[in-house]
Amino acid sequence: MKKVFLGKTGMEVPSVVLGCMRLSGMSDNDMNHMIHTALEMGVNYFDHADIYGGGASEEVFGRAFAMDGSLKREDMILQSKCGIDIWSETSNYNSSKDYIVNAVDGILKRLKTEYLDVLLIHRPDALVEPEQVAEAFDLLESSGKVRHFGVSNHRPMQIELLKKCVKQELVANQLQFSIPVSNMVAAGLEANMTSDGAMDRDGSVLDYSRLHDMTIQAWSPFQMPEWKGPFLGSEAYGELNRVIDELAEKYGVSPTAIATAWITRHPANMQVIAGTTSEKRLAEIVAGAGITLTHQEWYRLYLAAGHILP
Repeated sequence: MKKVFLGKTGMEVPSVVLGCMRLSGMSDNDMNHMIHTALEMGVNYFDHADIYGGGASEEVFGRAFAMDGSLKREDMILQSKCGIDIWSETSNYNSSKDYIVNAVDGILKRLKTEYLDVLLIHRPDALVEPEQVAEAFDLLESSGKVRHFGVSNHRPMQIELLKKCVKQELVANQLQFSIPVSNMVAAGLEANMTSDGAMDRDGSVLDYSRLHDMTIQAWSPFQMPEWKGPFLGSEAYGELNRVIDELAEKYGVSPTAIATAWITRHPANMQVIAGTTSEKRLAEIVAGAGITLTHQEWYRLYLAAGHILP
């Protein structure tokens, strides 16, 4: 398994993370088997969020972990996210001190653990008060409930606003990224152009992350734009799939592996969030993380997805 450094922590972590969003329907035994399988593959990093299944994903994971004495907490990296309040009368984003602290208490209870390795703020809050986020992080760190902190779906200036008060390093940013959904690459390559790809939608978050040693965690790595479904095998991306199939045959792996390899090839040392319930598919994703595409192959895939090079 390819390893990357998590932000500035010095921790080596797997380049593939098991995303637990879709695991809420699993039985405790099946979840236990999934955890063991992931660990055997070197995937010891598990990504949760308090809203996944309304908390059910964390609950089944916690039960599956607690039922098995052979599973050691120190062998796992548990990450969760909070900040999307779906329990109020009106759904909203909330990064107030009390909300964050209470959310973490709920996460720990459901996961049946005393601490999180990483906590991310799930979405930017328009009403964010960085002083309150800082107070929450300080309390969670000093109490031993959270060891590292980060964000998800944040632009660089939103991160800078948090850093005005937050003293902890923000180690990661979860961002949507796949071969077709790669505007954070296109915006840099098409700089000073009038093309669609030149539109800066994220404040140069890719370059910012590399400059500040923040790990990018790529979510929906196999999705088309606007959540229209997977691009693998889709007629909407016929040329891309043709190139993927060619490279899959060359490397003796699945198309899923090639789509993974395209992300992990980037020198930003990204992690891929594998939101799958299939152990076979997880194995394919892990295999892809071990492939180093050439410059030419990486750009062939990029262009086949409909992007341009000026």
